[in-house]
Amino acid sequence: MSMIFFACVVRVRDGLPLSASTDFHFNQDFLECRKRLKALSSVLAQYPSRGTAKGRDLSIHFLSSGDIACMAICSSNYSTIMAFCFLEELQWEFAASYNTTSISLASRPYAFLEFDNVIQKVKCHFNCASGSRAKANWEKIKEELKFRPPVQLKLEDAELMNGMTNGGHAGVHVEVVPTYRMQRVTPLGILSLVLNIMCGALNLIRGVHLAEYSFQEDHEGIGNVIAFFLPFLACVFQCYLYLFYSSARKVKTFVLFFSVCLCNIYLYGLRNLWQIAFHIGVASLSSYQILTRQLMEKQPDCGV
Repeated sequence: MSMIFFACVVRVRDGLPLSASTDFHFNQDFLECRKRLKALSSVLAQYPSRGTAKGRDLSIHFLSSGDIACMAICSSNYSTIMAFCFLEELQWEFAASYNTTSISLASRPYAFLEFDNVIQKVKCHFNCASGSRAKANWEKIKEELKFRPPVQLKLEDAELMNGMTNGGHAGVHVEVVPTYRMQRVTPLGILSLVLNIMCGALNLIRGVHLAEYSFQEDHEGIGNVIAFFLPFLACVFQCYLYLFYSSARKVKTFVLFFSVCLCNIYLYGLRNLWQIAFHIGVASLSSYQILTRQLMEKQPDCGV
């Protein structure tokens, strides 16, 4: 099937990925092609502004201009002219959204991750229909490619070049797109964070005061100190689990919840029933919010 499978924007001078589409394909050919795209992105400065690396089933096209380059993985039977129409529109959109200074100062991969929504939209447009914009650029790109054809590469060459630029090491770790993106934070989720921070602060303050007294006079009270500090740490980790994706989230969430419950039950006497109920209630709300905030669903790919 003729289509665009993947697209990304990289910085030309060092191959730093700035943004990428969030599609997931797991067949071996595509994963290998992504590795070669990563390899090629690190040496784009050595090549003209347009290029194509052909493969049996998949091809890589790239278009560089100034500080940035747009790259795409397409099926080999996808029109080269249409591929460069797609890359040109993507490049225009990125240049209109971000200035040269912010691109130059970017220090971490995917600093402009939010641009993936635009990539997805443009890719969907080119995959689903030959719209008026694509048709308008067709003749222009066709003439440009006629007078300045893209440099032709082989996918195997890209892998070899990457080995050379990495000091001859064949193994390359590739991370083309960030795998996990969480759903938006909800108002109830913000409330759970605020309450969690408040409970954590209360536990920390009580624990510190009790520790000062216990270490000076009552050494038997160390168990109570630990019972205050453990819920404090649990509150911190609950906030982290809500905000960021982590493997085995469900198990970690239940461990933290039961830790809060057990510690507060242990503190009965230093806390009354209402205080214990409040802390356990906040832990329950936080656990519920963690478990219900899922990974963001993949946007519609229009048949990709």
